[in-house]
Amino acid sequence: MCCKKNVRNYYPIFSGTGDNPTIMKKELKIHYTEYDEQNLPQADRELLAKATQMAQTAYAPYSHFKVGAALRLKNGAVVCGSNQENAAYPSGLCAERVAVFSAAASYPDQAIEALAITAISSKPINHPIAPCGACRQSIIEYEHKFRQPIRLILRGSSGKIAVFDSIGSLLPFQFNNDELDF
Repeated sequence: MCCKKNVRNYYPIFSGTGDNPTIMKKELKIHYTEYDEQNLPQADRELLAKATQMAQTAYAPYSHFKVGAALRLKNGAVVCGSNQENAAYPSGLCAERVAVFSAAASYPDQAIEALAITAISSKPINHPIAPCGACRQSIIEYEHKFRQPIRLILRGSSGKIAVFDSIGSLLPFQFNNDELDF
């Protein structure tokens, strides 16, 4: 079974104080499709299975939260990653960035079409796991570079699967090289 979902978040925009009429409340909608595993398209199911295998290879002795990622490039190649922790916490790297940076280094001219992410832990994770902010920014860089949306397939260790047509859905106010002077 699959169904379309809308998530509504409200972000007040403030300009002035008190009863100032320039204050406006705006709505941001995030659209995604929710699947049961048996209804997930075959290509997405295969990518998610690879991400699940990769979660088993994670080096997570501190958090015990193992994340796997698998991405498919335009040429059909699949590149994978798992999180790699370090006792000096900022030195570790998330599974998503391991996969994305590996793909960029090995296939610099190939756009990423889809990215599957899953996680396992000592307790069940029965909801989709989303990329952290740093990973979202790293993924959006390649979506912007190739001017092609990157499909995200997100699952915990079990439960429903959330599919987003673009990482932009999870990072609507993005920073990219359009903002830079060069």
